[in-house]
Amino acid sequence: MRALSYSQISLYQSCPLAYKLQYIDGLKPKEKWYFSFGSTLHLCAEYFFRVKAPPPPSLAELLQYYEDNWQAEGYESPEEEMKYKAYGQEILAEFHHIHSPAFHMPLAVEQRFNIGVEGVKLTGYIDRVDKLASGGLSIVDYKSSQQLFTTTHLAQDLQLTLYQLAAEQLWGLPVEKLTLYHLRSNTPCSCQSREEQQLADARRLVVEVAEGIAAQRFPAQENQFCPCDFPEYCPYHRHRYITAETEPAAPGIVTGKEAAQAVEQYVALQTQVKELELKLSEVRQLIVSYCQSEALSRVYGEEHAITYRLVEKTGFPEDEVRALLEPQGLWNTVLSLDPSKLRQLIGDKAVANDIKAKLEAIRQVVSTYPQLFARSLGKEE
Repeated sequence: MRALSYSQISLYQSCPLAYKLQYIDGLKPKEKWYFSFGSTLHLCAEYFFRVKAPPPPSLAELLQYYEDNWQAEGYESPEEEMKYKAYGQEILAEFHHIHSPAFHMPLAVEQRFNIGVEGVKLTGYIDRVDKLASGGLSIVDYKSSQQLFTTTHLAQDLQLTLYQLAAEQLWGLPVEKLTLYHLRSNTPCSCQSREEQQLADARRLVVEVAEGIAAQRFPAQENQFCPCDFPEYCPYHRHRYITAETEPAAPGIVTGKEAAQAVEQYVALQTQVKELELKLSEVRQLIVSYCQSEALSRVYGEEHAITYRLVEKTGFPEDEVRALLEPQGLWNTVLSLDPSKLRQLIGDKAVANDIKAKLEAIRQVVSTYPQLFARSLGKEE
């Protein structure tokens, strides 16, 4: 089985079918400007820190590298591209201003890893690893997303957890600090390293994903990113891409166009049903209220009559039932105190009659609700 990366694990978690389409079937996702923009900024941050000895590149050198390595894929127009290109220059100027004066050599930049996790190969690249004065490690992962990261996101971020697993295996040193560096605002968002339980949970997740892939479990799963780049293959979205109408292969099989028409008809009828149910509830309550206020059991219209009854719902007190059945070895048969199971028990010929009688004796009314029964006056009379 191929090695898994965080991106693959994350995609499988979101939608196993999307994982299959991209990583097994080889479908290519659409180019998006924010991927190009983020990738370019990542390259520049790597270039800034990947030096053999201080000092780091000058601002002019950094911006020239940015120009030479600009990725233009996915932008919708030249105007949009130029807007973000200028924005990226501003980000890098601030990045250089912050990190140049107190520049220190990192332990590793864009460090590739291939480690084993419970027999599963895990691979990836860590943007930056620093050696702390304490002797421990600090992991930095650059992000170009719009929003800053919350403390909850930091504490739960799977990518940082997997990077900690990898770094501790690679260097044999404890990871003491984890950081998501928000490039757009040049803000490091940091937290303490993961406890062993969270690391164990991450290992288990890696194994579960690997087992799901090996077993070829690729169900479509709706998530916040729907529709993805492959909606024409998804059972939740594919119908919108069915263009060719064919004759039904067998009686009862409809075409895509007929199904689309049925959707609109269903929604329209459902709306009518809800409106009728609301009106029915209002009229029902009017009849019930009148019968209760006038102490009537039946009210008459011109062609129909409606009989009113107050129906009692009975149940059993659990502590008394248990005290009665447990000595007889019957408690486990109704352990959840399911009324239907108790009724079956009462009707069971193998159960002693005195037990049945005692059960009936402790039956209680737990609630009441009104019921109406309509009849044609002609039939009733």
